[in-house]
Amino acid sequence: MSFIKGMDISMLRELEELGAEYYDNGTRQDIFQILKNHDINAVRLRLWHNPYNGNRIPYGGGTNDLKTTAMLADRACRSGMLFALDIHYSDFWTDPLKQIKPKAWENLTGAGLEEEVYNYTYNILGKLKSRGLMPAMVQVGNELTNGILWPDGRLPDYGAMVRLLKQGITAVKDISPDIKVILHLDNGGNNELYREWFDNIEKESVAYDVIGLSYYPYWHGTLDELEFNMNDISRRYGKDVMVVETAYGFTTDSYNNEGMIFSKELADKVPFEPTEKGQSDFMTELLNRIRRVKNQRGTGFFYWEPAWIPVKGSTWATAEGRKYIKDSSGGGNTWANQALFDFHGNTLPALKAIRDFK
Repeated sequence: MSFIKGMDISMLRELEELGAEYYDNGTRQDIFQILKNHDINAVRLRLWHNPYNGNRIPYGGGTNDLKTTAMLADRACRSGMLFALDIHYSDFWTDPLKQIKPKAWENLTGAGLEEEVYNYTYNILGKLKSRGLMPAMVQVGNELTNGILWPDGRLPDYGAMVRLLKQGITAVKDISPDIKVILHLDNGGNNELYREWFDNIEKESVAYDVIGLSYYPYWHGTLDELEFNMNDISRRYGKDVMVVETAYGFTTDSYNNEGMIFSKELADKVPFEPTEKGQSDFMTELLNRIRRVKNQRGTGFFYWEPAWIPVKGSTWATAEGRKYIKDSSGGGNTWANQALFDFHGNTLPALKAIRDFK
């Protein structure tokens, strides 16, 4: 597999339906063509089990059910790109702070839950395969730092988590042994975390292919710490490593006063200016660090939601979605100042830096 220059564009269907348009050198184009012109060769797409309430009101954040994911995967494949499938094993967002079982699985535990993980994974991949949409990579879980499918697979019970992961991994390999299985944690600069987590995984003989890291420079340590960690864990476990989530802002402005995550306070923690040039410089330096992983074990990156520009109605979570995950904050677009397109949909210099990186 060649070096991955990837984009997680899971929000795209929602954005385009709400009117998002994308431009390169002032010319409106299909976003897949723009990305292909900038040497992007892969997309990452998340999958939620049933991102709707009982009245079929969507939770938002792209509403990434299988129909949406397959539609975006089809566009990627027709554009000649690989795609990575990020299975959350939940009806909505998962991360180190939440790993909520799908509503349909609430009463499943033990062997019954493990069997459902296998069947669900096998069935969704079978449906994608039947449409010619075989993913090159599959994440069995998303940001598994504190486990999966709580409370059953919540750490520190590594044994229970591993049994669930093994069922998902076995299903992937039963569909195709050529699919690369990614196990993904956050906090990519934290070597102690990765050693503890993957040492426990090694004891259980878990068969995976790639260690995936989230690395947001204002949260997850310095680039030196990231580079050290990638080198250490790739050597220690004999695995390829990939930064499967990253981003940095081109401005600290909040469009129309929406509450953006990226702020001056976060930018002050990072040795890159919160400008278009600073964003571009960050991406160039990140790519250099990935390329420097010894024995060519650094296999690429995915930029998280580069196309999430401001369009009316786009939200990381609807009221129903926020209710489901018990989040009392507001909705809206909290990411637009970290996209790779400006607030009006024009390509930013960071895309050109990615294109020109060899």
